[in-house]
Amino acid sequence: MVRFSWSDRVSDAAPRLDGDMTLILDPDEPAGWREAPPAHGVTTGGSRLTDGLNPEQREAVEYRGPALLIVAGAGSGKTRVLTHRIASLIESREAWPSQILAITFTNKAAAEMRERVEALLGEGASGMWISTFHSACVRILRREAESIGLTGTFTIYDSADQRTILKRIIKELDADTMGFTTASAQAKISKLKNELADVESYARNANTNDPQEVMFLEIFRQYTRRLRDASALDFDDLIAETVYLFRAFPKVAALYQRRFRHILVDEYQDTNHAQYSLIRELTRPVPAERVREMESHGINVRALTDAAGGIPGASLTVVGDSDQSIYAFRGADIRNIVEFERDFPGARVVLLEQNYRSTQNILSAANAVISNNFDRKEKKLWTADGDGDKITGYTGYTAHDEAQFVADEIESLHRAGVAYRDIAVFYRTNAQTRALEEIFVRSALPYRVVGGTKFYERAEIKDAMAYLIAVANPLDELALRRILNTPKRGIGPATETALASFAEQNDMSFRQAMRAASGLGLGPKVTGAISGLATTLDEAAAMLVPSAEGLAAGTNAGAAKVSDVLVFLMERSGLLDTLRNSRDPQDETRAENVEELVAQTRDFDRENPDATLVDFLTQVSLVAAADELDDASGTVSLMTLHTAKGLEYHAVFLTGIEEGLLPHQMSASEPGGPAEERRLFYVGITRARKRLYLSLAMSRAQFGEVAVAMPSRYLQEIPEGLIDWRQSPGMATSRGGTQPRALNARREGGAWGTRDRDLERFSVTKSAKPQTEWANRVTGTVRDNGDLTLAAGDRIRHTDFGEGKVTQVTGEGSKKVAHVSFDTAGQKKLLIKIAPIEKL
Repeated sequence: MVRFSWSDRVSDAAPRLDGDMTLILDPDEPAGWREAPPAHGVTTGGSRLTDGLNPEQREAVEYRGPALLIVAGAGSGKTRVLTHRIASLIESREAWPSQILAITFTNKAAAEMRERVEALLGEGASGMWISTFHSACVRILRREAESIGLTGTFTIYDSADQRTILKRIIKELDADTMGFTTASAQAKISKLKNELADVESYARNANTNDPQEVMFLEIFRQYTRRLRDASALDFDDLIAETVYLFRAFPKVAALYQRRFRHILVDEYQDTNHAQYSLIRELTRPVPAERVREMESHGINVRALTDAAGGIPGASLTVVGDSDQSIYAFRGADIRNIVEFERDFPGARVVLLEQNYRSTQNILSAANAVISNNFDRKEKKLWTADGDGDKITGYTGYTAHDEAQFVADEIESLHRAGVAYRDIAVFYRTNAQTRALEEIFVRSALPYRVVGGTKFYERAEIKDAMAYLIAVANPLDELALRRILNTPKRGIGPATETALASFAEQNDMSFRQAMRAASGLGLGPKVTGAISGLATTLDEAAAMLVPSAEGLAAGTNAGAAKVSDVLVFLMERSGLLDTLRNSRDPQDETRAENVEELVAQTRDFDRENPDATLVDFLTQVSLVAAADELDDASGTVSLMTLHTAKGLEYHAVFLTGIEEGLLPHQMSASEPGGPAEERRLFYVGITRARKRLYLSLAMSRAQFGEVAVAMPSRYLQEIPEGLIDWRQSPGMATSRGGTQPRALNARREGGAWGTRDRDLERFSVTKSAKPQTEWANRVTGTVRDNGDLTLAAGDRIRHTDFGEGKVTQVTGEGSKKVAHVSFDTAGQKKLLIKIAPIEKL
């Protein structure tokens, strides 16, 4: 592509019209003019580009004006509208491809849009800028680097490069002693840059009496300096520096304002302040005096000027849905789309409400929920495809009950011909995967955690487990080395090597070397840290010794519970407090995961009163080491609600629809928090094409404690007739069998400000039709079955499901699966290797 600049000259000859030849302004041609390509398949009385579009989609494609907001509901065909609008502008010869800038949020979306436009126009589409915000800014900055004091070959630092630099700076400044981490500094710098604040503007408003702020300012200053010295920009700089370029150098901005006459932005509700500012700069008009200056430098602008001699601002089309704005934590500002008509007076607004994805029952539920958010543009999603199946609701006693329900329903769908890849399970927090994974592994269900890591593979879980392993097996050097400096105690690699050498030279274990650390001459601080850890581990081991009576009887009586030992280790080591008090936003999630592990040990203690720590470690290792199951129809996808945005599945399970989870407890105190959580629920609902399941538990672990869980307020916003509520396993009741045992069932006088009939909908005993009688409680128990072999016709007994008959065995080796028809619990699939079963 030819670079255009002030020195581009107009040819002496004016453009000549031969016959019906059409000339179009092309910014890449120095002369400013180029012959238009022949019209591609234009038909009279309409266009192939609008055939098959609904009336609102057609209006969005055909509208011509300064500003257009397309409010595109979930599944309403927004990508089709955007691509057809671009193709329409080019095909009708209203714009040359290089005058179009289309911005998306991901490279994948940009590639898809480019392919679709090329499929519509063929070679006539070449020259368009369809890219992400960052890619567009890189192209601009590479051309204009000298203006902002960079070389055209500047380096772009990714997140890993940023962390490397910040880690060095924090170490050099001893900032870690003040609680600064690489991740916290990175997150804060990113947030500031997305608000277009640089180190100088931050310094002007910094509180110099606050040592924390003074230290952060120095970190920010050194980070900025090192990037400059290396002629490098990070990802946040790419947008911020482009905005700065346009504001500081209006002549440069005018070139791009002249060039891009049609700007289209996808997912506008997810834009942050820097991205919004970039769009504002690109759509500003060019004043008459600058136009005259451009003409004096030979840049052709005649075809673009208005009556006043200036160039009007570019036509702006934004597509988005304020109801799907769920990224406030990343800096997305919902006001950008909500206040679009105020920012661009006279803007046309087109609502796309016809949905091509979901059934009407699913859409009616989504409409009912989101209508409770105020300050939004009213829209009602609808479909011409019929009501479809009712939504299935389920209340379990525990997270394992809920997980078993999900597993059984997935198997039922699979038997009915739905591929595993067309099924997804969503949750609000990563910690919720633990019960799901345990039951899925035991039930031989192929799954994958999308955009995350399996529960037992997460670093913080491995750290906590390493503490338990070190207590159970003092000779496990790998576990000891993992926890030696976790959390940070000032014990570096050199000290670790010295300990290992000392142990080897003196023919002792690594643990014994830790106890003898005072003899290594390491300095008081490091010696104290090693000795303190050794003492903590020894004290935890002492907790596990049974009483004299227990030892005499050969039982575990009198020994501390596994949960008590884990809590002791987490508190004494400081691991949990370090995560809770961290400035790294991701450490909040890591703390929740460790708390979920504590809750798991409490479940284990309750279900196995006489078990030992080794029993617990064995159970976890069986689940963690289970082989990935492969199935021709793919795997079930497990993911957070945030990860689910933009995806769709035949069947969707929304789990943990409870107060404290959805809405999340952290959102309650934040302005707009509950409204954003409602949008998150709305996004989850609208991912489902045909089947939607909503589930919750009556009790769930919060902060490591098992607590009563209440149904989410959002459930009550769904009209009663849309959900078929299933009862919980067991039909258990309390109070002499006269009232439902469920704490969220109907009670005299109602509760939490709701009508009795609302609460009745969540009752675990309310059901219109008889249900299969299940075990009263599902546990997460697994067992090492060694070389147990089963064949069709064998009778087995299961810890939770009772007795049943094996109907067939599939798979090979460690992946052998028993298909069992239980006498009371119905059809189940079990991974023979670890299922809690015995052959009768």
